[in-house]
Amino acid sequence: MKKGNILQGLEKNGIVAVLRTDTVDHALAITDALIEGGIKNIELTFTVPNADVAIRKITEKYKDQHDVLIGAGTVLDATTAQIAHISGAKFIVAPTFDKGTAMLCNLYQIPYIPGCMTVNEMKEAMQAGSEIIKLFPSNIIGPAFVKNVKAPLPQLEIMPSGGINIDNMGDWIYVGCKIIGVGGNLLKPAETNDFAGVTKMAKAFVQKYHKHIEEKVLK
Repeated sequence: MKKGNILQGLEKNGIVAVLRTDTVDHALAITDALIEGGIKNIELTFTVPNADVAIRKITEKYKDQHDVLIGAGTVLDATTAQIAHISGAKFIVAPTFDKGTAMLCNLYQIPYIPGCMTVNEMKEAMQAGSEIIKLFPSNIIGPAFVKNVKAPLPQLEIMPSGGINIDNMGDWIYVGCKIIGVGGNLLKPAETNDFAGVTKMAKAFVQKYHKHIEEKVLK
């Protein structure tokens, strides 16, 4: 799958589910519930034990569904990025920017979405080839930051992640964010193995996301 197609898919799906859990089987069950609910960008973090095994199993299961994009999160170095890539991850996400990881992702033409908190970090990441920047932790900074930064840097694509819920998601979309990272607020039902609840929550997030996108277009 070409890098451009992956980037387009991430934007089309809109929401990236940040999946953290304790076992491979739990990760698989949560992923199934999310996809059933319409969320097809899954960032499976490397805090999950045997995350590479989970990525491999999920990508194999959904290999014929080309709109499902399984990525790796919490990737701190190039070695982990390569393991994720070999396992089938279509995009790489990190809480920080790492030049070695950027170089490896450029070599294999994988979207690299590093976490940045300052304009200078974002500029450095863009110079290293990142086309989407993860604003992390976004709840500490707030949507007004995005609006102000995109004034001098309109080409900057920011994916906020951290503290986003169904009620405040629109605040980020209205300032120009097209891709939104959502974790704990989306996956809360999974803590009690309520996978039907995860699907229900996913459907609610997707519906609200598209409602906000439509409203922004009409403004």
